[in-house]
Amino acid sequence: TKTMAASKNKNQSSLVLHKVIMVGSGGVGKSALTLQFMYDEFVEDYEPTKADSYRKKVVLDGEEVQIDILDTAGQEDYAAIRDNYFRSGEGFLLVFSITEHESFTATAEFREQILRVKAEEDKIPLLVVGNKSDLEERRQVPVEEARSKAEEWGVQYVETSAKTRANVDKVFFDLMREIRAKKMSENKDKNGKKSGKNKKSFKERCCLL
Repeated sequence: TKTMAASKNKNQSSLVLHKVIMVGSGGVGKSALTLQFMYDEFVEDYEPTKADSYRKKVVLDGEEVQIDILDTAGQEDYAAIRDNYFRSGEGFLLVFSITEHESFTATAEFREQILRVKAEEDKIPLLVVGNKSDLEERRQVPVEEARSKAEEWGVQYVETSAKTRANVDKVFFDLMREIRAKKMSENKDKNGKKSGKNKKSFKERCCLL
């Protein structure tokens, strides 16, 4: 039985882990999306106390993987804390509410922060998410506006509703696919040309000039 327990633990820990960070202004529904994805329930009034981390085993295109979701509270006023969160993430859901234009404007600043922290990485897996799509009558952000911003950034734009669960799975799974693709291409580089090393030394040479 001992070996069985050991192999079970090993199995759990040998699953690929994809680390997702929820980013966006307060009140846009980051926690509601996270909890809907995790537990299939809609939580309307979630107390935004602190950042919370969730882990779940899911099947991604036939492969068992684990997703780790860090739901940031938006109250991370200390840049150092926020930077640490962003550094630890492999992919980002950049969430705003379609009913609040200010939260859409804020996504540009959040994206800048992510790019700054992840400066040495090429393409960062990121989706722009317009939440609260069930509140169409209160929409302040036109679909075209959000879509063209996402196109400008070279990322996907998806509208979700944590309330009706519309596209909730889609954004998490699409993001995991992007994270997986990035890991696979990085592994290929590592095993193949060791291009990462060349890139770095090239950068260093640039600095010397």
